[in-house]
Amino acid sequence: MTRAHLPGILAMATIVVASNILVQFLFGQWLTWGAFTYPLAFLVTDVMNRVYGAGPARRVVFVGFLVGVACSLIGTQIMGEFGPLVTLRIAIGSGLAFLTAQLLDVAIFSALRDGRWWRAPLASTLIGSTVDTALFFTIAFSASLTFLEPANDVSWAGEVLPILGLGPAAPLWVSLAVADWMVKLSLALIALIPFRVITARLAPAA
Repeated sequence: MTRAHLPGILAMATIVVASNILVQFLFGQWLTWGAFTYPLAFLVTDVMNRVYGAGPARRVVFVGFLVGVACSLIGTQIMGEFGPLVTLRIAIGSGLAFLTAQLLDVAIFSALRDGRWWRAPLASTLIGSTVDTALFFTIAFSASLTFLEPANDVSWAGEVLPILGLGPAAPLWVSLAVADWMVKLSLALIALIPFRVITARLAPAA
């Protein structure tokens, strides 16, 4: 890790901290404000991978993971209306989803890096985002994993409703996951623009 990697480290840490704060604030019925900041972590990882390589990208991911763990530990000590802001299931889901999805992003990007400029960031982000969403919401809210934290009542997330109010009936947490996933996919496309601009400026100096 060199001083050149510091902007990536700071960007990742800032995104993780901001997302942990903004996830406490609702945006409409199915989302939180954190849904719009968290996907930027994939942009940071992909820029680091393109400019500096897979090794530095993984190290930035691990920094983000450690910052996320710290945020979770702090969140468990802050009491909200219904208990701690961060429960054990949310902490496990968040950490495991982040680390798995980001490392998968690095691996897929590296495998596709010699193709057209947009293939690696788009494919790695789409797949990583899908895995991230599936892992987090399943671990944090699925009734089948209640044994992870029996004292934590997440029955509200199991209320059966039409998906996003329109689709077939499913537990509420599925609607939350689908909405989150759709935002991630949309931002994966939008992020191609700053990815192209940033890497074009940094690559000559890398």
